[in-house]
Amino acid sequence: MMTWKAGMVSVMAIFAAAVAQPALANDDAAWIKKCIGDNADQGQSAQTISVYCACMTEKMDTSETLSVTAWEKSHPQEQAACSSAAGWKG
Repeated sequence: MMTWKAGMVSVMAIFAAAVAQPALANDDAAWIKKCIGDNADQGQSAQTISVYCACMTEKMDTSETLSVTAWEKSHPQEQAACSSAAGWKG
């Protein structure tokens, strides 16, 4: 049987996770937006660039401080996988 104190800790942990999730989503959205801007001149469709940037952002660690554009240079396997998933041409 759970005590009142343990129950409150559980509720607080669930609440904290729910509150933190939008912050992570907003951070991902900011990285994706920057990536899309960085790749706008690459001759790809907006859909291709969006899929690529979302894929790269997903592969990056949440504590990463480099932009997607900088990170991809040191992670060629991830870059190739996301390019393929997005249907990047050329």
